[in-house]
Amino acid sequence: MKSNLILLHLLLSLAVLTAGCSTEDSVSPTGGTEVVDDLEIPDWSEATHGNIVDPDYDEVFEENAVKRLDIEIAASDWQDMLDDMTARYGSFGSGGRPRGGDDDNPIWAPSTITYEEIDWYKVGIRFKGNSSLSASWGSGIMKLPFKLDFDEFEDTYPQIEDQRFHGFKQLSLSSGYDDPSLIREKVVADIFREAGLASAHTVFCRLYIDHGEGPVYFGLYTMVEMVDDTVTEDQFAEDGGNLYKPEGTGASFASGTFTAEYFEKKSNEDAADWSDITALFSALHAGTRSTDPEAWRSGLESTLDVDVFLNWLSVNTVIQNWDTYGRMEHNYYLYNDPQTGLLNWIPWDNNEALQEGKQGGAVSFDFDDVDARWPLIRYLHADDVYHAQYVQRVQAAIDGPFSPARIIPIYQAAAALVEPYAIGVDGEQQGYTFLRSAGDFTQGISELISHVDEREAAAEDYIDRQ
Repeated sequence: MKSNLILLHLLLSLAVLTAGCSTEDSVSPTGGTEVVDDLEIPDWSEATHGNIVDPDYDEVFEENAVKRLDIEIAASDWQDMLDDMTARYGSFGSGGRPRGGDDDNPIWAPSTITYEEIDWYKVGIRFKGNSSLSASWGSGIMKLPFKLDFDEFEDTYPQIEDQRFHGFKQLSLSSGYDDPSLIREKVVADIFREAGLASAHTVFCRLYIDHGEGPVYFGLYTMVEMVDDTVTEDQFAEDGGNLYKPEGTGASFASGTFTAEYFEKKSNEDAADWSDITALFSALHAGTRSTDPEAWRSGLESTLDVDVFLNWLSVNTVIQNWDTYGRMEHNYYLYNDPQTGLLNWIPWDNNEALQEGKQGGAVSFDFDDVDARWPLIRYLHADDVYHAQYVQRVQAAIDGPFSPARIIPIYQAAAALVEPYAIGVDGEQQGYTFLRSAGDFTQGISELISHVDEREAAAEDYIDRQ
């Protein structure tokens, strides 16, 4: 019986590879393919591990908390993960290198996760990220970002079928790369949600990993809710619509750049239908934009929730967030809300926000520095009706979610909360931190506070000129 199962798994794996799929599901060799029927799961309960309960946001994303997460990985599996990284980026600490033409992800390995003295079993763990991963690896800093999948290995271990972590299937662990304050990922997600946008919940997290030599403090992380797991279910009236994670040339929405590969489906993957995306391309580039603006707006608003996009654009511009649309062709999702039939903009990956940034820096309020390669910005800002809505949204951002009176106390409270785990005796340690000294953290917080006042002044200047 076991030999038949092994053969079946091998044939299925070969079929997947032959079909040209990415190695999203690649696993450490010791992850196994043969069904294991003797795994013991004594801590299992439906309330904590089952999939019939609603996600427990109060428990997992408790406000004003710094969670502790312990992960145990077999030494051989950890070595497999490191060997896989070496194959991708070169030797640890050697400067790193890009992935080349590969679009696959690092391998999964099984682990045990302990939280509040309860174990979760054979949880899939892998490294994740782009520059945050390659730059950290190349710099010889082991504070690498991770992704967790609580039922990744359910085919091998049927005892953990549909295993959840208090209702969550997947979670992301952001390392705070390029953020000396260590709070950007958390506070920016909250700013977007306060502004009325769909945005992942986040919480600070102390991460300890035991890969064979006892628990090692990997540092202060931000645990992030996955958009394709629970965000759409929690923050939209209806779940089940098409969810896309755009990345690459077509993600700019420039004319003629659409191909399906740039709009990875995160739901309804079996339906080879991108008609909602192609409809947005057609509406955006319709000739009526110059001949009949009213008709053009009507066509655009039949495919895209324009108010949501303008809300995101105004907040994103006020806070300064360069590593996303307008400069980079990634770090957002699109969700087709079944209730409205409209594509909704969902921000993602915010650790580079709240600063001028790189790659030309964050965009200006009037977008003079944004060329035609970014038509969702250029075309909407050039339209009189949408321009007026954008200006109103900018004012709303500095009056509300990003007003100095509101956000500075939030920064200060977050800094006080995480400081013991960032610097000092119980703080991050050499080899597992991006901080060169305690002063880096203190300066990072001070710069965020100064930044708020600067952005309020810049926004008011822009509004006065309209």
